[in-house]
Amino acid sequence: MFTVLTRQPCEPAGLKALYRTPTIIAVVVLLVSIVVLVSITVIQIHRQEVLPPGLKYGIVLDAGSSRTTVYVYQWPAEKENNTGVVSQTFKCSVKGSGISSYGNNPQDVPKAFEDCMQKVKGQVPSRLHGSTPIHLGATAGMRLLRLQNETAANEVLESIQSYFKSQPFDFRGAQIISGQEEGVYGWITANYLMGNFLEKNLWHMWVHPHGVETIGALDLGGASTQISFVAGEKVDLNTSDIMQVSLYGYVYTLYTHSFQCYGRNEAEKKFLAMLLQNSPTKTHLTNPCYPRDYSTSFTMGHVFDSLCTADQRPESYNPDDLIAVDGTGDASLCNAKVASVFDFKACRDQETCSFDGVYQPKIKGPFVAFAGFYYTASALNLSGSFSLDTFNSSTWNFCSQNWSELPLLLPKFDEVYARSYCFSANYIYHLLVNGYKFTEETWPQIQFKKEVGNSSIAWSLGYMLSLTNQIPAESPLIRLPIEPPIFVGILAFFTAAALLCLAFLAYLCSASRKKRRSQHAFDHAVDSE
Repeated sequence: MFTVLTRQPCEPAGLKALYRTPTIIAVVVLLVSIVVLVSITVIQIHRQEVLPPGLKYGIVLDAGSSRTTVYVYQWPAEKENNTGVVSQTFKCSVKGSGISSYGNNPQDVPKAFEDCMQKVKGQVPSRLHGSTPIHLGATAGMRLLRLQNETAANEVLESIQSYFKSQPFDFRGAQIISGQEEGVYGWITANYLMGNFLEKNLWHMWVHPHGVETIGALDLGGASTQISFVAGEKVDLNTSDIMQVSLYGYVYTLYTHSFQCYGRNEAEKKFLAMLLQNSPTKTHLTNPCYPRDYSTSFTMGHVFDSLCTADQRPESYNPDDLIAVDGTGDASLCNAKVASVFDFKACRDQETCSFDGVYQPKIKGPFVAFAGFYYTASALNLSGSFSLDTFNSSTWNFCSQNWSELPLLLPKFDEVYARSYCFSANYIYHLLVNGYKFTEETWPQIQFKKEVGNSSIAWSLGYMLSLTNQIPAESPLIRLPIEPPIFVGILAFFTAAALLCLAFLAYLCSASRKKRRSQHAFDHAVDSE
């Protein structure tokens, strides 16, 4: 009897059918997983959006001798070469006179700030109030008060500090800045606004402008005046008026000097004190710089309570005594008398000396004259650049006017300023021509300006620019097309799916090989039978 062994063709076919469907599914899932992983990775890397970290804000209070002005500045948080690209967004003039006038009642200073500070709060986003620094810088008025009565000056500053500590902003202190700092910051402001530090190229990147020279700065305040410009190579480096300033990766060698008591208001007090010294009577004087037919009176204290006129104070001095003043509108005599406010003889005809024996290298390049310089030129219906002859003829015409005619000439009439514009114009002439040594050729290089764009030319902007050197930059923000948690989840899911598919395919492959070897052995056994 024979036993017949035959192949069962249905078994391999069934086996193939059994393995074919899962294999196809596993391969498809593996391919899909790989495509998804590659796609989301490429999208996440190449479609990410780099966002600037937003804006930062800073507040500076310019506490001058005659008024206080609040400025709000903003700049991109990532900065350029460690210095912020700052712009002025808001300006508010505090009502009343300067903070130095509160020496006898320091507790009243905060009341003056309240209106402007309420407006400032609306200019800075509330979420940034706590991180927005606020600084108060006091200038010549407080410098004089500190010299005259240090206790009173400290009480004024303490009252201010107490007020601002109750505000939502990051108060960094109230300080009296030096005259040299005021000059440097004014120079920084002028050059920054003129585009001499940075400009945007074709790719909208901030770069240092090639071949652009800096501009000198002339600032005339109420109690002091400053001159600042980049000095030439032949300068006396041993003087304290030469300093180096670093901004936007560049270093500038700067000459700057502040003349205390030579601001417009204090200079006029010195002028009035001189007129009184030469007057035959101490209760009445004539002023050639006041308009014809103008009469006024003021107390002796108005003239002599200042530290700037202390050495001119008469022996029999009563601050409450009244002085009657009559204007004569004598343009020629006014010009001659104003010259005596300066001590030009102390320079002994030296070229590198301005007045009062103060060293000054030869002026070079263009200048911008702001603050009191601008306002006086504006009263003469002048602005921008013009010739020295034009300035002199405009001064002469203005000084020759009758008092009743001035309201028609001035767009904004204020008695205190209107009566003094003639003095101011002649004072500026002697300061710039006989002091700083501007000539008919170099005078047109002076631009009389109040602001550039929407930003005022004032030391406060330069102060804020300098402070941004000390404020850490923030890194740019990167916005991804897929949120990180979602991206990680998708990545983990499809990676796991791909690995499982690979493991399953490896298992199928191994099982298929074992089956083949078993089948081969079976076939061999059958064939041998």
